[in-house]
Amino acid sequence: MKIAILGTRGVPNYYGGFEQFAEFFSVYLVQQGHDVSVYNSHNHPYQEKDFRGVKIIHQNDPEHKMGTFGQFIYDYNCIIDSRKRNFDIILQLGYTSNSIWYFLLPKNSIIITNMDGLEWKRSKYSAKVRQFLKFAERLAAMKSDYLVSDSLGIQTFLQKQYKKDSTYIAYGAHAFYNPNVQILQEYNVEVGKYNMVMARFEPENNMDMVLEGVALNSDQDQTPILVIGNHDTKYGEYLKNKFLEYPFIRFVGGIYNLEHLNNLRNYCKLYFHGHSVGGTNPSLLEAMASNALIAAHNNDFNKGVLKENAFYFKDAKEVQILLNTAKREEKSNWIKNNFEAIENDFNWEKINGQYLELFEKCLSGSKKRNASK
Repeated sequence: MKIAILGTRGVPNYYGGFEQFAEFFSVYLVQQGHDVSVYNSHNHPYQEKDFRGVKIIHQNDPEHKMGTFGQFIYDYNCIIDSRKRNFDIILQLGYTSNSIWYFLLPKNSIIITNMDGLEWKRSKYSAKVRQFLKFAERLAAMKSDYLVSDSLGIQTFLQKQYKKDSTYIAYGAHAFYNPNVQILQEYNVEVGKYNMVMARFEPENNMDMVLEGVALNSDQDQTPILVIGNHDTKYGEYLKNKFLEYPFIRFVGGIYNLEHLNNLRNYCKLYFHGHSVGGTNPSLLEAMASNALIAAHNNDFNKGVLKENAFYFKDAKEVQILLNTAKREEKSNWIKNNFEAIENDFNWEKINGQYLELFEKCLSGSKKRNASK
């Protein structure tokens, strides 16, 4: 098969979730004998034309000059280029800035779109932007040939909202096998004597709720909590100022060293996951893969992944209760079950195989490609 991947800044991964997936999946496809191209931003750090057998197609990306609008131009450039390459399948990762160009996609290529999360639910966007995101979501759902959902919650939503079937394929993570307790010294914490919360500083990730629970509990317990994520944002400044009087709430900033993150998750007392919007969250899978004891926001997305193997909270008072009652040694079976879920269900080899199986099924049943031959 001749396959293209659109919708990321490119490979190898320097940015985040979709880029990580694009790197793993594209290399896997090449190893299976397929002809694979990934579209990269022209200013991506990797400027070669080939990455481990994957063809790299650089396209002009003016986001650094124009902001968000530049993403639309970048996706437009990628789609226009794809029209001349006769791809069997085009995999679009996300829809926010590419679905408006659906009418420009090559007519003979099979269009498969990973629908990502419910971006229009994020309160950081204005009412007009959220309205546009709902419109973009509808276009992607209705105009793609096939849809992929990376969570059961998204799959259910697409069926209810648009009467559209989608294939559920989760995200992946690598199981963490080699903890190194020495790394804790760099963060001035001890095994089992600190908690942790990690997310982008956005309201829907409920860091405020978690930290409010920690503050409520401060008279009884001042166990340090590491707050990990880039806090040099308006919302980050708000949270830092709000909890300024609690020195055990430590805003440590973003940590991009995966070994350090894995060890911090592995040795913490309780890992809080506050995400409430989107599909299968990569940081949640990484926490499971790191043998963390997890307390997650109570919603269908998180429950679809963790099932009964986590604590759940819906407000700051419930966070406070967990801080006083959760004992890691009593929930070793939860930790074990989550780790085994990574090994058996959320490993990259399985997920890559599921995507390839979907591609083969789509190609064999496609009138588009049969008509073009």
